[in-house]
Amino acid sequence: MSGAVVFDLEFTAWAGSMETRWLRPGEFREVVQIGAVLVDGGSFAETARLDLLVKPRLNPALSAYFETLTGITNEAVAARGMDFSMAYRGFVDFAAGRPILSFGRDDLVLLDNLQLYGLEPDPPLPPALNFVPWLRIQGFSTARLHACDVAALAGAAFEGRRHDALDDARSVALGIAALMRRGAPSPLAAPRP
Repeated sequence: MSGAVVFDLEFTAWAGSMETRWLRPGEFREVVQIGAVLVDGGSFAETARLDLLVKPRLNPALSAYFETLTGITNEAVAARGMDFSMAYRGFVDFAAGRPILSFGRDDLVLLDNLQLYGLEPDPPLPPALNFVPWLRIQGFSTARLHACDVAALAGAAFEGRRHDALDDARSVALGIAALMRRGAPSPLAAPRP
């Protein structure tokens, strides 16, 4: 069981959700997509991928804002989406106990969704690492950035769709790999906050 899993989430949003931190009535950060890449622990090269669409329970109709931002449509979720409990289990099985890394605390969004739906964290999430502090130690400002910005920030070539969870996870992995090639220590070796 070597390596790590870099992951990203897309969750329900409306115009202004980010600014109000999803505190307006009826707004919840329900997971709509889980994207993850299994990476080699030494090089952060991608070795496998996971891309799951999830059907939100409380706000089943995606906003036009969300569809435009992510490219994920109501039709796609209706056709390929699964219940959050199945997607959560699929993600944990994919991680297989390896550390999970995200830009920010997407692990807490997964746990919030479990609580929102009255589900137990079974199986539990693997050890989670927010690698934003690691980026700051490398001398980068992360204010107003998203996972999709990491590859470009590190000078890596990236050809993906912004705010697509799988592509954003790939952006993060590519950025980490580029910085490690230039001498940065692995974020897996950093102490956990």
